[in-house]
Amino acid sequence: MLKKTILVENKSSISTKFNQLIIENELKKRTTPIEDIGFLVIDNQETFISLPSLNLLIENNTAVIICNKSHLPNGLFMNLNSHHIQQEIFKNQIDASIPLKKQLWQQTIVEKITNQGILLEKITGKKNNFDFLATKVLSGDTSNMEGVAASFYWKTFFEHNFKRERFGDYPNNFLNYGYAILRAATARTLSGSGLLNTLGIHHKSKYNAFALADDIMEPFRPIVDEKVYEIMQRYKELELNTEIKSELLQILTRTVYFKEEKSPLMVALQKTASSLQQCFTGERKKIKYPKLWS
Repeated sequence: MLKKTILVENKSSISTKFNQLIIENELKKRTTPIEDIGFLVIDNQETFISLPSLNLLIENNTAVIICNKSHLPNGLFMNLNSHHIQQEIFKNQIDASIPLKKQLWQQTIVEKITNQGILLEKITGKKNNFDFLATKVLSGDTSNMEGVAASFYWKTFFEHNFKRERFGDYPNNFLNYGYAILRAATARTLSGSGLLNTLGIHHKSKYNAFALADDIMEPFRPIVDEKVYEIMQRYKELELNTEIKSELLQILTRTVYFKEEKSPLMVALQKTASSLQQCFTGERKKIKYPKLWS
């Protein structure tokens, strides 16, 4: 079943009763079965949430995302015991060889560059050489084809003089919000597959608690880029508002395509996470990434 995404922007009280999440504010009272919720985004500094509510959400593997004063996702609550053979999976992940991790990163970057090329062609209407760049990605991407592709991608993607920065000017704020939601969704599914988000296949910063999520989300980033591009064509706003945040949250239910089926992104991420787990156990050699367009 497709899980719901709930955005809380007004000052609210969040409690639970009979496994129902109750969100109450001055405007309305909303009740939702906790088992139906995949993501809860809290974007109001005065919102109260009870510990029983938080615990039930986490036990249900709901990703609870807390936003900061700038309305950007800042923290994530997740289940630490979400798989029945957690320790065994952790051991396989920790024991993964360097050559295996380099091969998995190569696969990931090939998918990312391929998807960037497809999207860029859709937006500009012009052919590009991203397919060629993807064939040049080595094990571990030691030749940094990711950086080569990114340089051309961002110079071409937007019409105005754009520089991709974490704290940069518009539309970086839209991209950052979308990427943060994608990161949370990826972390949730990796955790649900029993994997340790802290231990990446490429990202290694000691300060990064979600290194693996940052690795696996890479091929999916063009979904956010596409949505931000669409928003810029339809809205004149330069700041995040309720409508734009709601638009960006729609990426979680966007359809993607596997060879044998199509599925919403949040379901596809589960398949990708499960395939990564099987790579660590030796059951398969490739991560199962979907095609972003049919």
